[in-house]
Amino acid sequence: MTTKTMLGSSILLTALLAVKCSSGPGGSRQEWADLNTKVIAEYHVKGRTRTDIPDTKVPSNLTGGKVTNMSTLPDIQLAGGVIAKAYWGKGALMSFITMAPNAAIPESKISGERFLFVLSGEVKEWVDGSQATLRGVPRDTIDGIHGKAPVREFLYLQDDARTAVAAGPGGAKILEVFSPVPVEYLHKAGVKDIPDPISIDQFPIPPSVEPNKVYNLYDLQYAQLVPGSNSRIVSGKGVQMSFLRMNPNTKFARHIHPEEQVMYTWRGAIDEILLDKTIKMTPGDIVDLPSDFVHGGNLSAEGCDVMDVFFPPRTDYNQFRVSRDSGYDAIIPKDATIKTVVDGGASKPGLTFTEGPVWLDGKLYFSNMYFDKDFKGNPRKSSLVVMNPDGRYRNIIQGQMQTNGLLAAPDGHLIVCDMFGHRLLKMDTTGTILKVLADQYQGKPLDGPNDLCMDAKGGIYFSDPQFTGDAVKNQPGRTVYYLAADGKLTRLLPPNDFAMPNCLALSPDGKTLYIDNTYDDEKFWNVNSDKDNYVWAYDVQPDGTIRNGRKFAELYLMEQVLDRHGKSSGADGLRVDERGNVYVATWDGLQIFNPRGEFVGIINFPTYPVNLAFGGSDGKTIYVTSYNKIYSIHSNVKGLSRVQ
Repeated sequence: MTTKTMLGSSILLTALLAVKCSSGPGGSRQEWADLNTKVIAEYHVKGRTRTDIPDTKVPSNLTGGKVTNMSTLPDIQLAGGVIAKAYWGKGALMSFITMAPNAAIPESKISGERFLFVLSGEVKEWVDGSQATLRGVPRDTIDGIHGKAPVREFLYLQDDARTAVAAGPGGAKILEVFSPVPVEYLHKAGVKDIPDPISIDQFPIPPSVEPNKVYNLYDLQYAQLVPGSNSRIVSGKGVQMSFLRMNPNTKFARHIHPEEQVMYTWRGAIDEILLDKTIKMTPGDIVDLPSDFVHGGNLSAEGCDVMDVFFPPRTDYNQFRVSRDSGYDAIIPKDATIKTVVDGGASKPGLTFTEGPVWLDGKLYFSNMYFDKDFKGNPRKSSLVVMNPDGRYRNIIQGQMQTNGLLAAPDGHLIVCDMFGHRLLKMDTTGTILKVLADQYQGKPLDGPNDLCMDAKGGIYFSDPQFTGDAVKNQPGRTVYYLAADGKLTRLLPPNDFAMPNCLALSPDGKTLYIDNTYDDEKFWNVNSDKDNYVWAYDVQPDGTIRNGRKFAELYLMEQVLDRHGKSSGADGLRVDERGNVYVATWDGLQIFNPRGEFVGIINFPTYPVNLAFGGSDGKTIYVTSYNKIYSIHSNVKGLSRVQ
C-alpha cells in the first residue's frame, strides 16, 4: 500500500458532513412514548430491565421507529473509488462500502471496536503491519457441475489497532460495524454538544470471536431465538450482530427489550409491526428501534433475512448462542477442521460427481457418477471407486454402469444401486457382479434404485425417485421399497407420496426408518407432495413394512429456494450415529439433528455435501462426497453401520 493511500481517516470523516442527524420521531422520544405505553398495555407486552445501559447522548441519523431505505442515504466518498452509506444509533455505526478494483481505504486507528465483513469480492486488510485476506463469495446456482457454498469472511479489531483496507482486482463490497459511535464521525457530521465517548468494557458479555482472526460467517451455528427464527450471532464488547433467518409465514408477537436495535433487511420481506402500525420492509430497508419500543412482525411467503445490530449486546441472545454451540461441540470437536482428502479435478483417474460412500475393511468405496449441468447422466463416463485413507484411489469398475448408493453387507461384499441399470446388485470389492437382487416390481423394471440401508434380518430398504434419463418411466411414481431376506419385494409408499424420496437410514434400535425428500414445490419438478423440506420418520413393523409417517426434522432452505417459494432442501445423504443423531447432506450444508429431531448444527463445507459415511480406524471420521471432492472431518461420536 502506498503512502498516498494511507492518508488517515480525515477523508472518511469529512464526507459525513452530508449526513443529517435527528434524535427520534419529531426529534423527541416523548412523541411516541405515550402511544408505546398504550400499546404495551393493550397487548400485554412484557419486557426485561437492565441497569448497565448508559445514556450515550449520541444523536442518531435515523428517526426512531421510522423505516427508511439505504438508497435514500447520501453517498459518502471515503477515498478514490470508495463509496459508503452510513447510519448509526445510540451505540453503533454501520457503514456499507463499495470499493472499485484495487481501491483502498486509508490507514486509521480503531477507537473502541470494529467488525469488517466482506459481502462480495476480496480485500486485504493490514492490521498493525500484518496482512489478512478476506473474501465474500456468493452461493452457486446449484446444478450438476456447480455447487460452491457461500463465503462471508469477517475480522474483529479492538481499540488502538491501526488498519488499512485495499480491494482486490475485482473490487469489493464490505460492511463495517463500529461501537461506540466514533466521536470523530459526529464532529464531521456537524453534531453540536458532542458527548464524551462511553466505555464498552462494563458490559457482561465477552466478545464471541477473537480479535485479528479471520472467520467465515457461514461457519457459525444458527441459534434459535423463537420457533421459526434462527440467527448467527456475533458479539463484541459493546455491539452485537444477529444475522437472522426468519422462516416463511412466521409470526412475531409484539415485544420490547431494553437494548437499542437497528434492523437492516437483506432478503425477502416482513410486515414489521411498529407500535400500532404495520410497515412492509423489503431489501435495503432500515429501522431504528429505540430501547423498549414495541415491535413485532409477520413474515411473507419467502421469509426474510435481516441483520439486527444491538447496543449493548443482549445477554439472552448470548445464552441462545452458547447453548447451541455447546450442543454442536459435543458432536464436532471445537478444533475439528475440514480436510480435502481428494481433489478429483486435479488427480488421476479423476472424479466428477461423487456419491453413495461406504466404509468397508479400512477403505472408502463410493460412486463416481457423471452428470452434466442439467443432471443428465452417462454410465460410460461413470465409475465405482475405492479409496485408501491417505487419499489414493482407483476405479474398480469403469464405463459399465452409473451406480449410486452403496452398502457394506455383513458378508464383506457390496450391495450396489445400479441406478441407470434399473437394478440392485451384490458385488465383490473387485467389481465382479455376484447376484442381481432386484430389477423389477410387479413384472415391470425398476426405474432407478438410489439409496439403501439394511435391517438386522437382512432386509434391504431402497428408494427409487425415478431420477434417471429415461423419457418413459416403468413404475407409476416415486417410492421406497423393502426387499426381504427371502427375496420378496414390497412397495412401502404410494407412488409419488414423496416428491423425491432419496436417502434412507434406520435408528440404532432398527425401529424407525428415516426418509428424506430432495425436491418439492418446484416448477422444474413434476411432483409436489406434503413432505416439503423435512426428514420423515416411520415405525418399522415386524414384516419390514412401515407405518405412522410423521415429520421428524425440518431442514434449512437456501435463499434461492425461499425466493421462489420452493421447499427443496437438496437433501441427499442420510446417516445416523451411535447416539441416534441424524446427519443430512443438503444444499445448506451437513445438517445435524438429535434423536428428537431438534436441530443441533450445520457443518459448512466448501461445496454442497452430496452424501456422507462414517469411517476411519475408530468409526468417528465423517467422509463427505461433494462433486469432484472427498472431504473429511473428525467427530466425537461413532457412526452406525448401515446395517441395523
